Amino acid sequence: MHQKLEPKLLSVLKEGYTLKQFQGDLMGGLTVGVVALPLAIALAIASGVKPEQGLYTAIVAGFVIAIIGGSRTQISGPTGAFVVIVYGIVQKYGYDGLVVATLIAGVMLIIMGLARMGALLKFVPYPVIVGFTSGIALIIFSSQVNDFLGLGIGKVPADFVEKWIEYATHFGNVDPTTLGVGVASLVIIVLWPRVTHRVPGQLIAILAATIAVQYFQIPVDTIQSRFGGMPTGLPSPQLPTVTWSIFQELFTPALTIAILAALESLLSSVVADGMTGTRHRSNMELIGQGAGNLASAIFGGIPATGAIARTATNIKSGGKTPFAAIIHAVFLLLVLLLIGKWAAMIPMATLAAVLIVVAYNMSEWREFKHLLTSPRGDVAVLLVTFLLTVFIELTVAIQVGILLAAFLFLQRMSNESRVNVITQTLDEDEEFLSRDMSKIDIPKGVEVFEVYGSLFFGAVSQFKESIRVVANKPKVVILRMRQVPSIDASGIHILEEVVKESHVSGGIVIFSAVSGSVFQAMKESGFVDLVDNRNFVPDIFAALEIARGHIKSMSKEISD
Repeated sequence: MHQKLEPKLLSVLKEGYTLKQFQGDLMGGLTVGVVALPLAIALAIASGVKPEQGLYTAIVAGFVIAIIGGSRTQISGPTGAFVVIVYGIVQKYGYDGLVVATLIAGVMLIIMGLARMGALLKFVPYPVIVGFTSGIALIIFSSQVNDFLGLGIGKVPADFVEKWIEYATHFGNVDPTTLGVGVASLVIIVLWPRVTHRVPGQLIAILAATIAVQYFQIPVDTIQSRFGGMPTGLPSPQLPTVTWSIFQELFTPALTIAILAALESLLSSVVADGMTGTRHRSNMELIGQGAGNLASAIFGGIPATGAIARTATNIKSGGKTPFAAIIHAVFLLLVLLLIGKWAAMIPMATLAAVLIVVAYNMSEWREFKHLLTSPRGDVAVLLVTFLLTVFIELTVAIQVGILLAAFLFLQRMSNESRVNVITQTLDEDEEFLSRDMSKIDIPKGVEVFEVYGSLFFGAVSQFKESIRVVANKPKVVILRMRQVPSIDASGIHILEEVVKESHVSGGIVIFSAVSGSVFQAMKESGFVDLVDNRNFVPDIFAALEIARGHIKSMSKEISD
């Protein structure tokens, strides 16, 4: 059954929106708005763009996705998962290139939703997700060392290894004042939850550090000294010029943005469902995410997706419907309009502390450690994805991780597929226990094989070897296929070879207990006509009956 392509907001309005729901949404939206404020600014800076562009994203994309999306409680905006890919695109193609990539990604997400691909994304292996998430966390942490320690490096290299080589040559330049502000901010963020969970520690740290730096005139870098002042409004919408060559160049980065946005938003929706007992509409969520990213790019933002931590905060604070996400976006807009200029006074070391905590929470080190005890194939997928994310590129890491996981899965599936000769052990089979075996004759020249597992391209070579174990070619081959759930073109092709080889020597192949789906695939390919429909029987007894008849007719031909 297909999901309805109807926004959850519309469903909520049809059900009837109550005052009690609004009160919960108001508290949830305002709380998560306070949490999102420092994160949006910090993530934008880490992504290599201006701090206000993070706010534009949280406001515009957060608003649009809330209206169109398929989740009741999703909070969307800039997230740590995008930092690496956005930074790389900005460094290589500039912000204009990022806008084009985000627009393409938005269109891709909408197409994915309309094509009802929401369910397919759950097949991305968990070690791949943990691998690239942990890799991103390490990269985010590495990107904040300069600002946290006050090393004074003008332009930090993008490459991970080059970055740490640069740090190593500047560790003697640590600024005690900057480090003090960073450590104090970090301590507040970590310890504040012991005081209360109602107000986020990140906000308290930013307020305390900003006030202290301004009041005592502490000489540290701030957003204003690094980027200039903050605007007090949204920019005018703009569409870039997109040529075919630009589209081709940015297609791969855009695909990465789309996959990341889809994965993280749907993962966040699943987490939200578990907390609220509701069910999201994955395809509608993809469409909402696509529209949100289009809007974000048009209004000067960066890629957006569902934020797991902010969504959880919204739910815990009382948010129950998409109106909470709308309130969160409106709150951030008011902050931008009314007090945006004061945000320019935030110390860079404090924002670095905020992102170090984000990196720690993203690292999933406990899950990473736990996965290291998994089967070797899964460990290989985890480590390869992690290392490629850190040392090469996120796009390559995801592609290689998924391909490696797919190959390992095919190998496991092929190992599950096998063929056994059971001619001599039929009397031990459960189907024969209730029968008198003395009356069941298995003529000489008949071999019975039991096929286990799916017959697909990864298992055909093993099937071919197993079927040819018998030294003397039998006159009748019975393939018992009750344990075969599926078959593909390669499987059918290898069966065709078996049938044709048998026909050359005057023999036949009989198929016993073929499932409906497998028989339908055989019929559509023309294989049933090749074999003869009469040689497909419901059980082994009917197969043996045909085998006896064939052996008798062959004997009669020889005697004549």
